[in-house]
Formats: sequence, C-alpha cells, structure tokens
Amino acid sequence: MAGRSQPLTFSEATSSEAFAERFSSGRDDRLVELLAAAVTHVHDLIKQFRPTQDEWRRFIAFLTEVGHASDERRQEWVLLSDLVGASALVEDINSRRPKGATPNTIRGPFFRADAPERASASSISLDGIGEPLLVSVCVQDLDGLPVADAEVVTWQANAEGFYENQQPDLQPEHNLRGLFRTDAQGCFTYRSVVPSGYGVPADGPVGGLLSAAGYPLRRPAHLHFVVRAKGFETITTHVYDASDPHLHEDALFGVRPELVTSFDPLEVDGRSAKAVKLTFVMVRAKPGRAA
Repeated sequence: MAGRSQPLTFSEATSSEAFAERFSSGRDDRLVELLAAAVTHVHDLIKQFRPTQDEWRRFIAFLTEVGHASDERRQEWVLLSDLVGASALVEDINSRRPKGATPNTIRGPFFRADAPERASASSISLDGIGEPLLVSVCVQDLDGLPVADAEVVTWQANAEGFYENQQPDLQPEHNLRGLFRTDAQGCFTYRSVVPSGYGVPADGPVGGLLSAAGYPLRRPAHLHFVVRAKGFETITTHVYDASDPHLHEDALFGVRPELVTSFDPLEVDGRSAKAVKLTFVMVRAKPGRAA
C-alpha cells in the first residue's frame, strides 16, 4: 500500500484493496487489521448476493432501527450480537477452561451492575409471586477447596418470563437480583421463585427480522450468575432447568451440558416448591490476565 504511486481505482474487483490502502502508511495495528477484514467480508457478501439499491437501503434502515431501539434500559445491539451467536463465539474463544471448571456463557442484555447486596438465606423475590425456589450455592477451585468471600451476582426472569428491567412499572426495583458473598466454606443460600423460559423480545427490529425468517426465539428457563474472587478468573454463566423442553434451541447458544441441572420438587410450609444445588468451579487467573 505504502509503495503505490497512484491510488487504486475503486471497482468491483478492487473494492477491498481500495479501502485498505487509505489507511496511513506505517499503520499496522490490530484495529486496521480488523477493519480491513470486516470490510472485505462485507464487500464479498455484496458481490455474492448483488443487492439492489433498494435492498441495501432497507438493510441500512434496519441498522438505524437497531440504534433507535437502544437506550439505558434496552440494548438492541447486544441482542443482535447475542442472537446471531457472535457474543457466544467471542466468549468461547476468550474463556476456554480446563476440564472440571465451570464454563462461561454470555451475560445477556438484562444484566444490571447495581444489584443490591443481600444476606445469605434472604430472598431476592421482592413481590413473592411464583413457585418458591431454594438455591444453595458453593464456590470452589479445581482442587475442590472452598473459595471464601467470593462475590456472586445473580439475576433471573420471573415466573412469567420477564426481567425486572423489562417491567419497571410492574415489578419492584431490583426484583430477582442480588449480590451474595460466600462464607468460609465457600457457600451461601438464597430464596427466589422458579423462573420461566421466555421468548426473546420480538417487538424490536432484531427480533422482528429473525422471527420473519423463522428463527427460533425461545430461551429455556435459567438463572444467571457472575462469580468473582481475588486471584481467580471471573465466571459469567447460566444454570438451566433440565426439565425445560427448549434446551436444544436456546436462541443465545448458552446451553452447555455442565450447566443443565435438576430443579427438584419439595414442599415448603405446605406449598409446592423446588430446590437446586449449584457448585461453581473457579480457575486461578493466569499471570498478567485480569481476574
């Protein structure tokens, strides 16, 4: 690129190279490499499918709608990344762990960083609506030793399949969210309600497009967790209800065999309830890698 006396004339045959040679001479960093590769793939798709001007404007309009649908409560770009498997692929590439360690999954679009800290044995269900769920959590390392004072953030959908930040006028603030810390044995418990599986929001441009294409937009019932501890790699993961019929078609590609578990029936104060016991296995952080 730097040695060319005359710039390339843009054409179907030279489009990618014409774009790449515009970068400042001597620039050879990761950003340039990624941009050039991304544009090459876009140009290749255009050359393969040869869209009309009207079809291309419709595609640009879709991207514009995705931006307009994103705000402080809803991130449509994250949803797009999640539904096409891009988020899951990035997560898989960057968080491979040894056998026995809890695998990472994506965080999803309904995470909030401000989950309130709660005491062990307390409830994260602020409205009490739904079948009671008793959750027992232990955190350990690959040798089976407890990880004390680990920080565990959890969030989930309610019994109707909605997160609190989807229904700010119907659910209490921070409903079904909490931050817990493990004790000296690496454990804690909390109370919640059994979550429901749900359909990925189809009221926005991303869900609307994929729904029109016949893409499955179901998520099986699950609980979300982020587990942090000093000296260990952070775990971001799901736990799935083994009885959910939609495990095989999770729209966000998060299901792993290690993350599917039984929600066992029991009775609490004469009411039907369920209980689940979870163990998260952490890996020590590599030198120079953020925990």
